[in-house]
Amino acid sequence: LCCQCGVPIPPNPANMCVGCLRAQVDITEGIPKQGTVHFCKQCERYLQPPGTWIQCALESRELLALCLKKIKASLSKVRLIDAGFIWTEPHSKRIKLKLTVQKEVINGAVLQQVFVVEYVVQSQMCEDCHRIEAKDFWKAVVQVRQKTVHKKTFYYLEQLILKHRLHQNTLRIKEIHDGLDFYYSSKQHAQKMVDFLQCTVPSRSKSSQRLISHDIHSNVYNYKSTFSVEIVPICKDNVVCLSPKLAQSLGNMSQICVCIRVTSTIHLIDPRTLQIAEIDGNTYWRHPFNSLFHPKQLEEFIIMDINRVHEKKKGAGAGARSNKHTLAEAWVRKTSELDTDHQYFCCTHLGHILNPGDLVLGFDLANCNLNDEFANKMNPQHIPDVVLIKKSYDRSKRQRRRNWKLKELERDREASDTDDERQYQDFLEDLEEDETIRKNVNIYRNADIPVESDTDDDGAPRISLAEMLEDLHISQDATGGEGAEMLT
Repeated sequence: LCCQCGVPIPPNPANMCVGCLRAQVDITEGIPKQGTVHFCKQCERYLQPPGTWIQCALESRELLALCLKKIKASLSKVRLIDAGFIWTEPHSKRIKLKLTVQKEVINGAVLQQVFVVEYVVQSQMCEDCHRIEAKDFWKAVVQVRQKTVHKKTFYYLEQLILKHRLHQNTLRIKEIHDGLDFYYSSKQHAQKMVDFLQCTVPSRSKSSQRLISHDIHSNVYNYKSTFSVEIVPICKDNVVCLSPKLAQSLGNMSQICVCIRVTSTIHLIDPRTLQIAEIDGNTYWRHPFNSLFHPKQLEEFIIMDINRVHEKKKGAGAGARSNKHTLAEAWVRKTSELDTDHQYFCCTHLGHILNPGDLVLGFDLANCNLNDEFANKMNPQHIPDVVLIKKSYDRSKRQRRRNWKLKELERDREASDTDDERQYQDFLEDLEEDETIRKNVNIYRNADIPVESDTDDDGAPRISLAEMLEDLHISQDATGGEGAEMLT
């Protein structure tokens, strides 16, 4: 019988029933039942004393560890068996933990008890967010510039920065007319960004620093550093004219080439011979060249007749040829001149996708004034009449079918115009057409647009579902009910 209440019980060292034992002894005595947790609203991080801020999702292991550390000292006298969250409203500013502890009490009897610890979430701005709010509290700025009309390279660069999470240390990103400014709280973060840019796009950089203040007694100097990064002014689908010396060094290429891609190097192709070459940033700045046209000068042609060239003799010292393109000779006519009989003859590298009747975009060199130092010195017989760039598809239909999307950097924007939207659509189309660029970009599925069947497809390139990532959204109120599993 229990020595206190006389209820029959199985024998135990204390000779008491559980109820009387709990009335006599409280093993949770000395463990605080309430506490506070500090949370930064701006960056959504929790303070881990003394000065570390960590990212924790609601009901995650990290948040559980953070809360248990607050009462770690008082838990040393008992044995922690289990810990879990009790569901609370996400906006209630309360976090409740249900803890199960054991302790040896009278005469070696082990008592187990369950109790609840409630934490109040208090708002406190972290040091990093203080600096961001101050706007001018920056130690280094990286000024990225590209002196070109089209922003294709910047859109590609933006996706690379997002993929490699290099925007996380920025205090602020500001968009200006021909580039972006990245502000940092330390010079090391800025230097890391400059090194990344030099590895991913052909560019050159220079740095300078300005003395803000210094303490003559402790010999401490306060500098603001500026890094200027200039990206080569060549974009995808540009027609360029190389210097004779550079063309010869690249395997006797034709001076008139098409830029098919800009990654860490400029990828050029000779539309007459399919010869390809890559030019890195150092080579470009030693032998600079310009784009002959900007994208607004693209004209629409229709293929009247096309003949694929299967074998073409290599010239002396010729370099590698492209295996992804097919050489073809084509007769084309401008869609604006369909009422005339005027046709143009040209060689093109797009023989694998063009057929008679197709619309294609290109540049008319026969009826234009070329203002380029290398092009003006060339023999007119070596300048082609027309250079075809890419096949033309119905843009509105492609936009409707596009069941994917990209993420963007949060930045202070200038007033955007319709030309920016057109250039962004050009970049999205380039992603659909070029698999090599697509590998370096995170593409997310757009659930708002249903997946269509390919029965009414007009042949426009599309991105397969296998290449798309699911866009993960962890909703703040989707923390599950009481006793639900923790989000990991």
